[in-house]
Amino acid sequence: MIVNPAAAAGRTGRRWPAIAELARASGLDFDAVLTVRPGDATEIARKAVRESRPLVVAVGGDGTLNEVVNGFFEGARPIATSSTLGLLQIGTGGDTRRTLGIPIEIAAAIRVLTEGYPRLIDTGRATLGAQVYHFVNIAEAGIGAEVSERVNRMSKYLGRTTYLLATLSSLAGWRHKPLRVSVDGGIRREFIGQAVVVANCQYYGGGMRIAPRAAPDDGVFDVIVAGPIGKLEAILKARKLYSGTHFEDVGLRHKLELLQGARVEVSSPDVVLVQLDGEVVGQLPATFEVVPQALRFMVPKA
Repeated sequence: MIVNPAAAAGRTGRRWPAIAELARASGLDFDAVLTVRPGDATEIARKAVRESRPLVVAVGGDGTLNEVVNGFFEGARPIATSSTLGLLQIGTGGDTRRTLGIPIEIAAAIRVLTEGYPRLIDTGRATLGAQVYHFVNIAEAGIGAEVSERVNRMSKYLGRTTYLLATLSSLAGWRHKPLRVSVDGGIRREFIGQAVVVANCQYYGGGMRIAPRAAPDDGVFDVIVAGPIGKLEAILKARKLYSGTHFEDVGLRHKLELLQGARVEVSSPDVVLVQLDGEVVGQLPATFEVVPQALRFMVPKA
């Protein structure tokens, strides 16, 4: 169990003793390590993965999960292991768990660890200059990264409301960016707009179902090209993003495009931030590649 006590404005740390007691009462025999600084979870996970610990569990939010996911890799390559990744979601976002069907209620999530099955899923590899990162959920360049940076500077005591406030604040100061995107070297788009979203899973931004058709085991990303959506329009259409019906909206249809591919290159002449699983890692240019069937993730039985 890799526990981030600072996740969810410190709620993870406060709840951990009760969670540990519940997990042991459910029959789990485990070691627990509490992180003390950014990057800790990756180092702890990498050691456990090299040892092929049967379960390596992230206890915290999407940021904690992302760090643990990176522990399953050494540079650009997956580590040879029999370890399976598990998740007890306590953090602010909780987006990855939605696609994989992992409950937010802790007792139910613990049952997934004891009674679920290891689903083989794809991951994403992001290259920004000389740096290589891995992600399991969604990468994005544009306004979503601005929101993520703002969220990570704010108190997360308000939970999902933090994302709403950060989104409204980011929209208020947002100016559309010139973006270039290439998918699998063949499909190319140049436009001025909000973002390029590279989705392995379906949800981001605290529950927005931005990629309703994405599947984390199909070998491709769903790539959403978001054009010049107006500020007021974005606010009025927000509920469609949460429900995943934005592609059906007549007003948005000509400003959104859905592409698919295994390699996505994104660049801009402007400074455009890049986020992976809600963590800002740098700025464009960036290349995103599918790493097929790279990870076993403990999920509920069908």
